[in-house]
Amino acid sequence: MKSIDIKLSLAENVKSFVNIVGKYSYDMDLRAGRHVVDAKSILGIFSLDLSKPITLEIYSDDAADLLEEIKPFKA
Repeated sequence: MKSIDIKLSLAENVKSFVNIVGKYSYDMDLRAGRHVVDAKSILGIFSLDLSKPITLEIYSDDAADLLEEIKPFKA
């Protein structure tokens, strides 16, 4: 498992992020405090407090391509 902090401050950023992570078959969660949602769920993401960085948890050891694609969202 890999964890990185990301920032999704704009609605357009959320849409782009969901489009990117949706291409990958492995599971991913977003954690904000004690709240955890599926990283591929746009509605779930909007239920989080997006004013602060949130943690992306990737349940795969081979996520180099994904990490490269989401570089613009790193906090």
